[in-house]
Amino acid sequence: MKQPAPATLDRLASTVAAKANVPSMSFAIEQPSTGFTWSYGDTDQPYFLASITKLYTVALLMQLRDEGALTLDTPAARILGEETMSGLVVHNGRDYGSLVTVRQLLAQTSGVPDYFEQKRADGSTFLDTLLNSDDAYSFEDFLAMARALPSQFTPAKPGKAQYCDTNYQLVGRIIEVLTSGTFEQALHSRILQPHNLRDTWLLTPQNLHRYEEVSETWYRNRPLRAPKTIASFPPDGAIVSTAADQLRFLRAFIGGDLFPRQYLEEMTARWNSVFSPLVPISYGIGIMRCSVPRLLSPITSIPDMIGHSGAFGTVLYYVRDYDLYVCGSVNQMHTRSLPHQLLFKLVSKFR
Repeated sequence: MKQPAPATLDRLASTVAAKANVPSMSFAIEQPSTGFTWSYGDTDQPYFLASITKLYTVALLMQLRDEGALTLDTPAARILGEETMSGLVVHNGRDYGSLVTVRQLLAQTSGVPDYFEQKRADGSTFLDTLLNSDDAYSFEDFLAMARALPSQFTPAKPGKAQYCDTNYQLVGRIIEVLTSGTFEQALHSRILQPHNLRDTWLLTPQNLHRYEEVSETWYRNRPLRAPKTIASFPPDGAIVSTAADQLRFLRAFIGGDLFPRQYLEEMTARWNSVFSPLVPISYGIGIMRCSVPRLLSPITSIPDMIGHSGAFGTVLYYVRDYDLYVCGSVNQMHTRSLPHQLLFKLVSKFR
């Protein structure tokens, strides 16, 4: 393992930053075992995390597990009620909603349809709606959308998994029920305040004016402007942070400061494919594994990374073999491979 010259990493990053469809960019790397640090762009500029939010959500859930409020095998209906889970997983006339467990929600093996990117009967998706309008939605709205979609499999069916934002809407509501408060309150009191993450916050209907503080996210060559819609995603995509705060959070997540460290071993013990075979990302219990395709590293393989990606061009990963923490955003929704390509190139310089 070697340390690259910062100028080498700068060149890789500047090539991406210069692309016409990248409105702004920030990336950062830390290697605590050697003291190496590197950054590109303004690491104190806030950006939308998108689905990296799910790491905060699973951290909250694991805290509640540690406190004895639930287990991973607790049926979600026991906490949320049969009515909430009804109609979410239906096959051959049988409703499996009451059988869905917390583990299955976190691991994307519940069979609950994905309100965000699963195609509707007319071929459109909620993502299409997000790109063309800005409306507020409730938890009940998202469940209604999911119920209108076909379930792809029964809960925990062997070999089956689907990336699903509805799962994390449900986990967020579980957290609210068990803490007797809002998701924002749990996030602030249990993670942000104790770990001094002062530049991390949740976009909510009450603070929509803060949307202007956040880096512009583009879809192709036009800015996305959807504050009300994004604020509707508290547990699955509405957290705002900076590269500096992201690294602080990831160190706490990996290091056992947010929940018992042995939980992470369980969360990363088994991986499921949740995307197409062409996407090198698999899912554990509330966490992604990113595997570098051999095509991109034909001579020497690059170790797997664990963490999460987000649809707004964001990445947050830990490379265990190199003791490397990497985060960043290209603030571009359309070319989802772009931040990963840069991630792979940066990490490869530490071989």
